[in-house]
This record gives sequence, C-alpha cells and structure tokens, in this order.
Amino acid sequence: MDYLLQRQLQRLCIPQPGLIHHSDRGIQYCSHEYGKLLKHLGIKPSMSGKGNCYDNAPMESFFGTLKNELIHHKRYATREDAIKDIPSRINETNEINQINEINHINDLGRQHE
Repeated sequence: MDYLLQRQLQRLCIPQPGLIHHSDRGIQYCSHEYGKLLKHLGIKPSMSGKGNCYDNAPMESFFGTLKNELIHHKRYATREDAIKDIPSRINETNEINQINEINHINDLGRQHE
C-alpha cells in the first residue's frame, strides 16, 4: 500500500483495541496489502466463510437499517457532522433495543406467573 495513503489512514483511523473488521470475500478484502494494513492498524480481520452468505447478514441488516433510517433522510453539512451524529444514533438504538428486550423478558415472566 502507498506509504502516504497508509499514514493518512493512520491519522484518520485510530481503532479501539479489539476492533474486528468483518467482510465478505471480496477481492479487495482478500488482498495481501489490505491484510497488512489491518494488521498494521491493530485490526483483527474476520471474513465470511466460502459459500456462506448468512454469516454477514446481521451486519448487512444493521447497515441497511442505519442508512435507511438516518443517512438517506438527513443531509450533513460536513463529514465531521456525520461522524459525530451516527455513533450517538447507534447508541440510542442500542438503548432502545435493550429496553425492549428487558420489557419482552418481563412480559414472558408475567405470562408464566
């Protein structure tokens, strides 16, 4: 990979420890150079199994929902605005999902009383 591009990515992307990059088996993700970049950035690669289109389905569903509910319905003035907004929306969604899960468990418990 081009040294300048690699330095720019390092400056822009400071991954948290333990970050996993899951991808399909696209040629761009299978390349030796891409693997070296992930390793250099401390990112653990994870790839779909050959012929298994279902192991990446939850992530594709998540990003499809994110795009449909947020990105396609909002115009950001800058890239930085999007970078600030999207994680907070993900956290809000996670909190709502956790509350819904707790309510569902409580409802199941009431049914068995």
